[in-house]
Amino acid sequence: DLQIKVPFPFYLLYLQVIKCKAAVMWEANKPFSIEEVEVAPPKAHEVRIKVVATGICRSDDHAVTGGLVTPFPIILGHEAAGIVESVGQGVTSIKPGDKVIPLFVPQCGECSSCLSTKGNLCSKNDIGSGAGLLPDGTTRFTCKGKAIHHFIGTSTFTEYTVVHESAVAKIDSAAPLEKVCLIGCGFSTGYGAAVQTAKVEPGSTCAIFGVGGVGLSVVMGCKAAGAARIIAVDINKGKFAKAKELGATDCVNPKDFKKPIHEVLMEMTGHGVDYSFEVIGCTETMAAALACCQYNYGVSVIVGVPPAAQKITFDPMLLFTGRTWKGSVFGGWKSKDSVPKLVADYMKKKFVLDPLITHTLPFTKINEGFDLLRTGK
Repeated sequence: DLQIKVPFPFYLLYLQVIKCKAAVMWEANKPFSIEEVEVAPPKAHEVRIKVVATGICRSDDHAVTGGLVTPFPIILGHEAAGIVESVGQGVTSIKPGDKVIPLFVPQCGECSSCLSTKGNLCSKNDIGSGAGLLPDGTTRFTCKGKAIHHFIGTSTFTEYTVVHESAVAKIDSAAPLEKVCLIGCGFSTGYGAAVQTAKVEPGSTCAIFGVGGVGLSVVMGCKAAGAARIIAVDINKGKFAKAKELGATDCVNPKDFKKPIHEVLMEMTGHGVDYSFEVIGCTETMAAALACCQYNYGVSVIVGVPPAAQKITFDPMLLFTGRTWKGSVFGGWKSKDSVPKLVADYMKKKFVLDPLITHTLPFTKINEGFDLLRTGK
């Protein structure tokens, strides 16, 4: 018998609990509390990351308000970039010092969605179940003697976090983390909804409901795909200048009309849009986005996270005539494969991220950041 002895990585014996600052959400609809938390070392096939920059996303706020059901107490945050501090046993693809982006949609490479060319929503995700734990059913966070839940496998509102190896992507070491953190959710979600999920075609007409950070990324995706007409729809007219800067050809405020917005868009286009995107997470606008599509071959994509326990009632004739209604999580990208490529594309200036960043705040002012989000600023 030939025996090959693999040296044991003895540094694993010395991995310590890290004490650091985190924004803990103790219960729904309360401000974040900056606390000292204990972050346990990574177990086998896990990675501990020093978070350098994290974005505030509407999905985090959905969790605060209960629109997205999560257990409490919890450390939210899912759009970030950082540097690997340590790795657990068996991690081979990533090493301490690597620049990385955590992935709220993991890529295990083994489930039916990962193995299919048609899907990207890995079955190991924690979006549907909302267990608030790592894949082994435990947490790495403790505060004041209490276990603190993880958020969709990432939890980035903390100076250090632990994620599973399948939920982290190694990126270009030269990438500016305070910019590319947006590739962890907002940019990739919107841009991919246009180029991956809808597969927008050159010369087409698109309508985007909601032009916050993700909606603006849809605008950029539609423009990159060669859409001839890109209609931004928002009740906050303060969003329109940036939408036009990034490629919108028309801007429409539903408050300016007495008739339903889908009728306005039908009249503007003559027959409805080729592609529509709902980037708000509101059932009324989801129905309107479907209704404004061309009756036979229009495609409508739900990008905003739907509120829990709400249902949509709609006329099935809208679908019978041929429209397609689709959902898109993380822009349809296979996360571990695609995020490093998107970062590389950013470094080659194939798209911009700076216009999506409105404010940069110190971590301790996270509550002010959420106030800016909620007031549409």
